[in-house]
Amino acid sequence: MLVHGGGGTGRVWESTPDGREGYQTIFLRRGYSVYIVDLPRRGRSGQPTFNGNFGNLDGVQIVPDMTGKTGVQFGWTRWRLGPVYPQFFPVQQFPEDQASIDQFFQTLVPTVSDNPTVITDALVALLDKIGPAIIVTHSQSGLFGWLTAIRRPNLVKAVISYEPGFVFAAGALPPPIPLYKGEMAAGDAVPPADFAHLTRMPLQVVYGDNIPTTPIPDLLADGRRAQVVASLLFKQAVNGNGGNVEILHLPDVGLRGNTHFSYQDKNNIQVADQLSLFLHKKGLDKRK
Repeated sequence: MLVHGGGGTGRVWESTPDGREGYQTIFLRRGYSVYIVDLPRRGRSGQPTFNGNFGNLDGVQIVPDMTGKTGVQFGWTRWRLGPVYPQFFPVQQFPEDQASIDQFFQTLVPTVSDNPTVITDALVALLDKIGPAIIVTHSQSGLFGWLTAIRRPNLVKAVISYEPGFVFAAGALPPPIPLYKGEMAAGDAVPPADFAHLTRMPLQVVYGDNIPTTPIPDLLADGRRAQVVASLLFKQAVNGNGGNVEILHLPDVGLRGNTHFSYQDKNNIQVADQLSLFLHKKGLDKRK
């Protein structure tokens, strides 16, 4: 089950900005049944089956379900195509021709910040329909992957998450992580009994390249650094309770230059090989 992140739709798994194969057909060729999700109110799933989560505070109406368009400069920096648009990092794997860059940004859709329960309900409904599955998430959908695994631990065989956010047991939520300026929450709190479900299946967190290792003034890049710090705390929390979390930094296995969208980069076959290797080690590929 391939679940897209913020600003995207399920098509990010179908092909790459420069027209190569995406995870959909890569993993079909490797013997897996592949399901691609469009999250509620996104792209091809843009017609919601709910009216949103509205309310009021002290007589003032609030609308917590918000949408936002990703600007080119924000996306370029946040997703690590380069330090500033239109410069690329000296070592990077994103296709550099203008047609691919245009195609990438043209496929973005407004990011919808829904109540996580709404999205998780949809993922749980799909699991109930198709049966046991491996969930692959990216960025914003990382939270939804953990919550789905919590709600259906008997059906989720593994979760592989590309550069996600994290959850921790209530009462054991780490303090905020210091940034160059300000701080960032380590993750979201869930009931301890729910968090315990994450110890029942293998979990892998994957990061690309060009992530700073010390605080820097660029708060978008610094936030990704803090996320890596949070991943170590998440691993400690899960594995300390008998779980099985692995953290993979692609440069550590010789894959350099990957962006926030490593599964779409020019070396996405090699990135997919790392996913295949993880699933094989965990006995989940059913292949010799």
